[in-house]
Amino acid sequence: MILALPGFLYYLLTAKGKNRYKPLSFFGPKQVAKTGHKFHGTFIPDTIYHRLNDFNLTDQNGKQVSFKNFDKKIFLASFFYTNCPTVCNEVNKNVSELVYAYRKNPMVYFTSFTVDPTRDTPQALKKYAGKFEETRKWLFLSGDTSITYNLARTGFLVNAVQAGKDDFIYTDKLILIDAEKRIRGYYSGTSAADLTKLNDEIKVLIAEELRKVDKALY
Repeated sequence: MILALPGFLYYLLTAKGKNRYKPLSFFGPKQVAKTGHKFHGTFIPDTIYHRLNDFNLTDQNGKQVSFKNFDKKIFLASFFYTNCPTVCNEVNKNVSELVYAYRKNPMVYFTSFTVDPTRDTPQALKKYAGKFEETRKWLFLSGDTSITYNLARTGFLVNAVQAGKDDFIYTDKLILIDAEKRIRGYYSGTSAADLTKLNDEIKVLIAEELRKVDKALY
């Protein structure tokens, strides 16, 4: 029963669940690989999906963070800055509810990248994180803009730029990343409908990852 559970969960989500439980898409540019497999005698090439580049940033506790922190993990990414007057607070309030909901799930983590690293030092991020009840699996990350802005544009495929002294252009999207560092979804951090969809699709992604483990046991 234990071995069958991941596959059964995936079946319920994709076959017996509502339409929103269909397998998740892959976002970003794709390439056709030289490798592949045969199906009914026809060679079908594999697809290479867009992946994030590794990064080295600092969290609210002054610790270095890279992909090693998310090995075989799913994580949600967002962009913000602590002096943001309105939208960031609304988005992060919604993220905090997801963090609390998945606080006991070892497969899911959360990251928020500041677009204002000059003011958002680890100390400032730690103070900001203190506004939320649960942050053990929620990393507030800071680093040089040459790293963060490039990561946003070429990795997460979203905007991040400083337009003026207190004027930052960045996305309000929450970005779902799978265990292989591929983008699986974008969701408005201020939309109740998108947040519901995101919560559902995190569960679908968990089921996909559990199926990999399930298959490896046979």
